[in-house]
Amino acid sequence: MSAYSGHLAPYACDDSRSQGRQYAEDSPNYRNEFQRDRDRIIHSAAFRRLEYKTQVFVNHEGDLFRTRLTHSLEVAQIARSIARELKLHEDLCEAVALSHDLGHTPFGHAGQTALNACMKDYGGFEHNLQSLRVVDKLEQKYAEFPGLNLCYETREGILKHCSVKNARLLGEVAQRFLNNQQPSLEAQCTDLSDETAYNNHDVDDGLRYGLIQLDDMKNIELFRKQYDIVNKKYPGLHHRKLIHEVIRRMINVMVVDLIDTSRSNIEQAKPQSVDDVRKQDKPLMAFSPQMTELKQELKQFLRRNLYQHYRVHRMTLKAENIIKSLFDAFLNDPRLLPPEAYQHCMALENDDSDEGRVRGIADYIAGMTDRFAIIEYERVFNPRQLSIANLIP
Repeated sequence: MSAYSGHLAPYACDDSRSQGRQYAEDSPNYRNEFQRDRDRIIHSAAFRRLEYKTQVFVNHEGDLFRTRLTHSLEVAQIARSIARELKLHEDLCEAVALSHDLGHTPFGHAGQTALNACMKDYGGFEHNLQSLRVVDKLEQKYAEFPGLNLCYETREGILKHCSVKNARLLGEVAQRFLNNQQPSLEAQCTDLSDETAYNNHDVDDGLRYGLIQLDDMKNIELFRKQYDIVNKKYPGLHHRKLIHEVIRRMINVMVVDLIDTSRSNIEQAKPQSVDDVRKQDKPLMAFSPQMTELKQELKQFLRRNLYQHYRVHRMTLKAENIIKSLFDAFLNDPRLLPPEAYQHCMALENDDSDEGRVRGIADYIAGMTDRFAIIEYERVFNPRQLSIANLIP
């Protein structure tokens, strides 16, 4: 039993009782199994690339927009705070939080939509599955196994959604989707921490760059309540400080609601083990009905006013064009791929189907950062990029 076990509730995941790794390894010294997972994720190439991948905006459009990297760090902070209060395994929550976006394409949701459309005849593309693919197969660093060889519990947390068809292909880590079971509380905690982070931080980014207006936000109850509190306590506060004070309070009320509601659900269900958690009819981690309604109002506002803003829509159109053009070019002539990417595609090629080779193309595109995708597009399609210096990656 690890030293950490004494701090855990009976329903929490315990690294000393992990369901293990795909490839057996000796236990680590001076850290637990989930800490080793976290450390491997942090040192992965896919994690470093998150610095130049954005969620809603394109990376080069502003230095202060949140990236996938800063978002993942914010999710980890929120998840660890909740886990500590509920006596869940903080290191597991952190590992899941830091890895949950590793499979995201460049250009955020626009990139995923475009790549999924390109892959519709080849099994589709879903960033959630791609994140698992990254840690299981695509990271190539270790002598004894492919991928990062993470614990089952970390991989389970990464795989938030999965169709029945894909679950049958993925084996044990996706079995819960076939058995209608729940994931661990750590996985549930991180999933809701992700939602808490991106809802509030999209508001912050949107206000910062004038895509949504403060007066419009006052019509949203979750925002307005905290705005009134801040405005009363600090009249005349500078705009940026006011926004920060409001958003940090919004995060706080959501986190407090999530902890209180989840604790109540756990007390009623009385789970005595992780298996008891898995057997529940619905997740035990949850927001209250009142907070769920407030969140929904905020999400609908963001969908209408931020995600469909004409400037975001223009970026989306450009992103879709870049992704589709690169995909079609590499599909028609794989020799356009850099040598390492080309070899990866050829290694996946199957005599009976093109799906393996095409999946390799999707792996290459999904691994790009925003700015690398733009540069690669220029290299392939811009006739002015004809010098040898510009052609070399």
